[in-house]
Amino acid sequence: MELRHLRYFIALAGTLNFTRAAESVHVTQSTLSHQIRQLEDEIGQSLFDRIGKRVFLTEAGEAFLEYASRALSEIDQGLGELKARDVSMSGVLRVGTTHTFNLGFIPECVAQFLSRHATVKVVIEELPADAIVASLDAGQLDMGVAYRPELRSGLRFEPLFNEELVLVVAKTHPWARRKRIRMIELHREPLVMLPRSFSTRRMLDEFFSAAGAAPNIIAEMNTVNAMFGLISRMHIGAIVATSAVDESKGLCALPLEGPTPMRTPGLLFKNDQPQSKLTRAFAALIRKTAMASTSTRPKQQKLAPALNRA
Repeated sequence: MELRHLRYFIALAGTLNFTRAAESVHVTQSTLSHQIRQLEDEIGQSLFDRIGKRVFLTEAGEAFLEYASRALSEIDQGLGELKARDVSMSGVLRVGTTHTFNLGFIPECVAQFLSRHATVKVVIEELPADAIVASLDAGQLDMGVAYRPELRSGLRFEPLFNEELVLVVAKTHPWARRKRIRMIELHREPLVMLPRSFSTRRMLDEFFSAAGAAPNIIAEMNTVNAMFGLISRMHIGAIVATSAVDESKGLCALPLEGPTPMRTPGLLFKNDQPQSKLTRAFAALIRKTAMASTSTRPKQQKLAPALNRA
C-alpha cells in the first residue's frame, strides 16, 4: 500500500464521483479506477459499490476511511514540520569537541551543516574531554563530541564507533618497519604523552599498568600536532587515535596489542537540557558522517554497539 492509494481513496470517498475525484488528484479517471482496484485487492475487500454511474462507500469503506484519513493527516503534518524546520532553522549552536575531532571531522560536519542552513551560526570550542563535561554541566554548550569521558549522572553519552589507539613514530624510527608493537615492549621506551589531566592519558596509564610496562615519559604536550612535531625531530613515540595520523607527513602508525587500547568517540548531551532543532539536526549529521567514515576505516575499527552506554 502506498500513499497515493490513500490519497486516491480519500478523494473518491469525499466526492463519490470518479470524474471529480480524478480531477482533484490530477490523474485520469482510468488511472484512479485502477489504483482503487489495486487498493481493494490488497485489502481483500470492496471499499466502494458501483451501481451504474453512482458510487457508494461499502461498510468496509466507511470503516477504513476513518483510519486512512487519520494516517494521511499525520503524515502530512510530519512532512509539513520537516519542511518548516529546514526553512526556519536559525540561531546559534554551541559545540565542544576535542582536538582530535577538530582536525578534520568536525570542520567537515560544520561545512555541510552551514551549506544547508545558511542563517545558523556554529560556535566550536576545542576543549579537553573533562572541560567539555564541565561546560555541558554548566549549560554553556548544546552538545559535545569527544571520546567517552568519565561521566557524571546528569550527562548522556551516545557512542558512534570504536577506534584503536596506535603508536606513532617517524619513518626514520628503528620501529618504523614493524607490523605491530606489544604494550610490554614500550617498557622504558621514550614517549611523548598527553598530560594526566586528559582522560585518554589516564586510560593509557591503566593499559600500561595492565601490561606491566612503565614507559619513559620524556615530554607531555596537550595537542596532537605538538606531539607529532616532537616525534619528527626525535626517535620517540606517541600513542594517539588512528584518525589523527597523517602518514603522508613522515609518520608511521603501528597497531598495539597485549592489550589493544581502544577509545569510543561519541556525542555528549545534558539530560535535563531539551535538545533544540539545531542540536538534533547537527547530531543527525554527525551520526551520518561517522557512519560513512567508518566504512573507509581499517577493519579493526568497529561500529559501537547500539546499547553501549557509559
